Amino acid sequence: MTATVTSKGQITIPAKIRRKLKLEPGAVLQFDEDAPFLKARHVFDQKKARAVLGCAKSALPGQTAESWLSATRGRRVKLRK
Repeated sequence: MTATVTSKGQITIPAKIRRKLKLEPGAVLQFDEDAPFLKARHVFDQKKARAVLGCAKSALPGQTAESWLSATRGRRVKLRK
């Protein structure tokens, strides 16, 4: 797959890659300028993480984040949107 850089330095990420990486409008990517190729990754979304932890706090009273994470690590957990 290819993408062309515009005069403004912008590219369009091919739809197949956007779907695979679940990129939505407004997604923030981080680029590794030391890599020998263009490498981008999602930036951790702190707002979503806080929302998930907030739900867990009310659903699992009395548990710490550490105990909850160790109990769920390795399991698939379906979260509501």
